[in-house]
Amino acid sequence: MSQVRYANLPMVGPTGTGSRSKCQWACGDDCAKEVPNRSGNETFADVVGRTVSRRSLLKGGLGAAMVVSGVLSSTERALAAPGTNGADGRHGGETLGFTPIAPSTADDVEVPEGYDWDLIASWGDPIIAGAPAFDFHTQTADKQAQQFGYNCDWTALFPPRRNGPRTEVGLLWVNHEYTDPGLMFPDYVEGAPTKEQVDIELAAHGGSVLKVNRERGQSSALLPRPQARLNRRITATTPMALTGPAAGSSLLRTGEDATGRQVLGTLNNCGGGATPWGTVLTAEENFNQYFANAPATAENERYGMPTGPSERRWETYYDRFDLAKEPNEAHRFGWIVEVDPYDPDSKPRKRTALGRMKHEGAETSLTADGRVVIYMGDDERFDYLYKFVSDRRFRKGDNAHNRTLLDSGALYVARFDDAPGEPMSTVGDTFAGEWIPLVSGTTSHVRGMSVDEVLVFTRLAADQVGATKMDRPEDVQRNPRNGSWYLMLTNNTSRTESQEDASNPRGPNTFGHVIEMRDRANDGAATRFFWRIFLLCGHPEDPETYFAGYDKSQVSPIGAPDNVVFDRRGNVWIATDGQPSTIFKNDALHAVPVEGPQRGRVQQFLSVPRGAECTEPYFSADGATLIVSVQHPGEGGSLAVPLSNWPDRDDNPARPSVISVWRAARGERRVGA
Repeated sequence: MSQVRYANLPMVGPTGTGSRSKCQWACGDDCAKEVPNRSGNETFADVVGRTVSRRSLLKGGLGAAMVVSGVLSSTERALAAPGTNGADGRHGGETLGFTPIAPSTADDVEVPEGYDWDLIASWGDPIIAGAPAFDFHTQTADKQAQQFGYNCDWTALFPPRRNGPRTEVGLLWVNHEYTDPGLMFPDYVEGAPTKEQVDIELAAHGGSVLKVNRERGQSSALLPRPQARLNRRITATTPMALTGPAAGSSLLRTGEDATGRQVLGTLNNCGGGATPWGTVLTAEENFNQYFANAPATAENERYGMPTGPSERRWETYYDRFDLAKEPNEAHRFGWIVEVDPYDPDSKPRKRTALGRMKHEGAETSLTADGRVVIYMGDDERFDYLYKFVSDRRFRKGDNAHNRTLLDSGALYVARFDDAPGEPMSTVGDTFAGEWIPLVSGTTSHVRGMSVDEVLVFTRLAADQVGATKMDRPEDVQRNPRNGSWYLMLTNNTSRTESQEDASNPRGPNTFGHVIEMRDRANDGAATRFFWRIFLLCGHPEDPETYFAGYDKSQVSPIGAPDNVVFDRRGNVWIATDGQPSTIFKNDALHAVPVEGPQRGRVQQFLSVPRGAECTEPYFSADGATLIVSVQHPGEGGSLAVPLSNWPDRDDNPARPSVISVWRAARGERRVGA
């Protein structure tokens, strides 16, 4: 098929990858606005365009340069089942152990034959002891603060006891990214919410800690324990501490907090990570949309702060969201927040040493000498990839020491170069890159900016040092088998045809791509790294897609890669956010081998309901259970004309939910089937 067919696909929302309501409530229509990064830094496209011509990419030159072969890998044995060749996108799954499903438009969760799924928790489910049952028509802020929040996103499963073994019982953390009031309240008036509706929205943000256990018998489903002692709700009004080098800065002080060290709540929690010492790192992403009336400064412009009223109108009832009255309040959001799931009375901490941006995630690893390294994407068109390396080393079992590790270290931003790099394995060329230091401890490396300024206005600091502009850096995670990191670049619909090149051969870049990278000597402390393209997403019939050199007639279509997880065999599982307006199918979860003869063979494992986003997959420690967040089902519809009524199928609206997926025992049927 020609490029014209794919370049002229109709778009749904301003971003071209989401519904109108998602664009409005998830990020405040950011993609419909002017790109905030006006720096003259090179784009990733510029770098690759100098190295590999677009013509050579489409004729297979990239495959010759970047394909890697290695040891054949397979998915979790506990999830494995024999696969056969199928039709309509359901190609054989000999390596991954399942028969891929066809892309779907059904209003349901779909999984391969031999697998099953069930709900763990849905919006409004009671999780705190004594919490009332969900009633859509009589919801209050007090009820919501005790119930599962809205729009579930990143998940992680922790052992039942700190530093204890991972068993079939554990603590499930779930982010609650944002609210869609038009689908939450039957009497919502856009631009004129009631105070009670605003308070319910505040209570529906944040996160949940929920104890879960395995269902009795052979099933690997996870069941919630809503009365458990450690269950907790974190909301947009939970007291939190600001820690690290910028804590106490004049940039963080407000009328309500003269110390610059205390803040109420967390907002727009998208991705995250789990630390080696058993705490949650939850990432604040599109925080700018919650504020109003921002003074016209370069700093506010760079972060996309609204100069007029917000879409949500929270400033009507709370002055802290009105930047004309509290100009520093927005500086207290956009951080990585550390939460202790084992102590429901502990105060969450916003770690300023990790910089302020639209954080997508915070995946952790250890350097060769035991320090903590965290990779973070800034989810904006033409923004950057970062990493943090702690000054001190991790000590297993020393929780008091480990809780200090994220307050002192070096913050870097990535520059992708075009010089040859080191091979990531026995076969395959790469290109080089450099981690440019922004801050080391109490020293700023950015001319004219103090440490406080670099950390609070991290984007402006990265602009100055020549970081490479990327196409919406989202989740980035480390493969536990080979040490490489995989960076999801969801899309960049602002890219023009004149910017088409080897890395982004479509203008606009609607479908997104995936970068494979590794630090020198596979050590997170290194300041050099090596990279190559892994996927250029889209429909396999489009000649301008690339699947690590694999036969495109044997792959599933994929659009807008967002979140990622690895199974124990090193296969990458990619969740999407934008397939309904790119390949015109529901968002999905795909599994992809990264080594061996089937490297790059994208195979669809799961599909979510209409209007939903597939977010943040997570495997249990034994690999028997896969956890998936089904975010915003029905988005793009309304209560009057619903796009989805999943999962209740009754008079409730569609409800964001977390599910578990497992291989079904012989003769076992899904609940409700």
